Amino acid sequence: MNADTIARLLSLNKQFYQTFGREFSSTRQRLQPGVQRILDTLTGDESLLDLGCGNGELARERMRRGQRGPYTGLDFSLSLLQVARRGWEDAPATFIRADLTAADWDKRMVTPIHQSFDLVTAFAVLHHIPGASLRLCILQKVHNLLRPGGQFIHSEWQFLNSEKLKIRVQPWQEIGLSDKDVDPGDYLLDWRSGGRGLRYVHHFYEAELEALAAASRFRVCTAFLSDGENGQLGLYQVWEAV
Repeated sequence: MNADTIARLLSLNKQFYQTFGREFSSTRQRLQPGVQRILDTLTGDESLLDLGCGNGELARERMRRGQRGPYTGLDFSLSLLQVARRGWEDAPATFIRADLTAADWDKRMVTPIHQSFDLVTAFAVLHHIPGASLRLCILQKVHNLLRPGGQFIHSEWQFLNSEKLKIRVQPWQEIGLSDKDVDPGDYLLDWRSGGRGLRYVHHFYEAELEALAAASRFRVCTAFLSDGENGQLGLYQVWEAV
């Protein structure tokens, strides 16, 4: 995928989340079962960087569980961050507006207090990043933000496991592209709440993620499917920094 196409797809998704941020947030008032399963494995003392934190529901659930480790949430959507920041005046949560695809986003995460993190999470984030090289660049930065042996925990949308979601796939011609412009596994999906929108999404398979992990110096520790009516709409993986 060339740089121009990557830029167009990133712009498409930014426009989507700026336009439909509040509608999207209204559909994400509860954490997915797979995320809850991940939280069950934590002690609660971990320092956590949440990439694509959205409306901050992960931070709120940690608080409800009594998990008081330092939390930093990152997202590029101002409308989602406005929701996320409500009610945290006296709680250990920090929310930062930053773009994962920017060259220096990781520099803003390192402070005199937080030189590294125990955990980095990215739930339903990587599948919105176009281009293998850009994904790898982001993952290498994630690795550098983790302490030795720290974990990167993420989930990828498995929309092709749902017949209802398959019909949401739209032709690339809708945004002036063709199949030749994008990579295998790339899709254009529509949105139908509060108006019609379009999003870029990449469908990951386990072998592809394993290759990305190895290239960014991670070891895949755990993988499982969860979420949705069929329990197969989210592919979760826990990677360890090596």
